Amino acid sequence: MSAHLTPLLENQAIQKRIAELGEQITRDYAGRSVHLIGILKGACIFLSDLSRSILLSVSFDFMAVSSYGRGTKSTGEVRITKDLDTSIEGLDVIVVEDIVDTGLTLNYLRHLLESRGPRSLKICTLLDKPAARKVRVQPKYVGFKIPGEFVVGYGLDYEERYRQLPFVGVLRRSVYA
Repeated sequence: MSAHLTPLLENQAIQKRIAELGEQITRDYAGRSVHLIGILKGACIFLSDLSRSILLSVSFDFMAVSSYGRGTKSTGEVRITKDLDTSIEGLDVIVVEDIVDTGLTLNYLRHLLESRGPRSLKICTLLDKPAARKVRVQPKYVGFKIPGEFVVGYGLDYEERYRQLPFVGVLRRSVYA
C-alpha cells in the first residue's frame, strides 16, 4: 500500500455492499430486464461486479464524460466524450457511477438521458459524497456515503493512477495540492 493513501473502504466491505445492491435491484426489477449505463472510466470496475450480482437479464452500454480535466475539483462544464452505442428508448435504465459529489455531471446526464425516452431511469453509485453537492441529485442505489475527502481506488483515479486498487482510499493532500 502506498504511503500516500489511507484506506477508507476495504475490498471485502465493497463486495458485500455490491451484493446487497444487486439483490435490491433484482427485487425492484423482478421479471424485467435492466440496461446499465456505465460512466467511464471510473465506474467500469463497479459495473462489472454489480452486473454479476443482478439476477436478471442485464445489458449494458457506456458513456464517457469529462468535468474534471486534470484536477481534483469538477469544473462544472460537462462534455460527452463517448456517447451510447444504442437507443435506450423504452428500457429500464440504471446509470452506474463511481462517485456522486457535486452532482453537476449526473444532473446533466439525467436530463440528457430522460430526453431519450427510457421506460425508467435510476442512478446507482458506489460512493456518495453529499457534503460536496451543488445541485440536487439523489441516487436510488448508494453503496456508501463518504466524507468530503479525495478518494481513489476501485476505479477512481488521480491523473489516471490508482484505479486498479481493490479498495477505496483517501489520497493525501500533499500528492495533489
